[in-house]
Amino acid sequence: MKKLITAVTALIALAGPAAAGEFSVTSADMADGLLKPAQFANAFGCTGGNLSPAIAWSGAPAGTKSFVVTMYDKDAPTGSGFWHWVVVDVPADVTMLPPGAGNAASLLPKGARMTMTDAGQPGFVGACPPPGQTHEYSITVKALKVDSLPLPDNATAAMVGFVSNMNTLATATIVAKGSR
Repeated sequence: MKKLITAVTALIALAGPAAAGEFSVTSADMADGLLKPAQFANAFGCTGGNLSPAIAWSGAPAGTKSFVVTMYDKDAPTGSGFWHWVVVDVPADVTMLPPGAGNAASLLPKGARMTMTDAGQPGFVGACPPPGQTHEYSITVKALKVDSLPLPDNATAAMVGFVSNMNTLATATIVAKGSR
C-alpha cells in the first residue's frame, strides 16, 4: 500500500507541472524581447505612446474560470518595483487583450476591470526607466479557479497578488527589456 501511495503521489507531482507548462503568453509588441516606443510613457522625460501592448495566451488548465493580467517592472528604483498594469476578472473564454486595452476600459472584455497601479490609478502606465538603465518588464497571466476576485476597484497590486495567488491554477510570463 505504501508503494502505491508513493507511486500515485509521484504521478500527481509530474502531472501538475506538465499541465501548467502548456500555459503560455505572447505579445506581438514584445516578440523581439524589447518594449516598443508605443509602450513607453509620455512623461518623466520619456516620449512614448503610453499604449498597453497586445497580449495573447493559450493552454489554460482545465478548471480555469478567470484570468488576471499584470505588467511589472522589478528594476524600478522604488525599493519594491513598479506595477504598470493590473487587470482582474478577465473571463475564462477570453484569450487576448488588444493593444490599448489598458488605455480604454471599453476595449476590455465584459466583466474585466483594471485596478490600481503604482501610479495611484487604474489603467496602463507606460515604461520610463531612468536614463542609462535597462529594466525588465514582466507581463504575467494567471489562470484562476474563481470567476472573480473579491476585491474593490481601488485594490492595490499587492492585494491583487495576495488574493489571486490563493486562487491560481497556472501562471505564464513573458519578459521584455526597455531602456532609453
